[in-house]
Amino acid sequence: MPKLKTKSGAKKRFKVTGTGKVVAGVAGKRHRLISHTSKYIRQNRGTKVLSDADARIVKSYMPYNR
Repeated sequence: MPKLKTKSGAKKRFKVTGTGKVVAGVAGKRHRLISHTSKYIRQNRGTKVLSDADARIVKSYMPYNR
């Protein structure tokens, strides 16, 4: 069985925690921030844990849990 390749975009954007959850940066924080409320900007600071459905897809992109 050959080795599986990791999707290059996924290894740059996602990280797997010690418990196996997938962490990603929050969308909607690059530009047009003047139209977002202060609460939105504050709550979406940092990273978030992906939902189980999304995490399953991302883990298929990273077969060796980088």
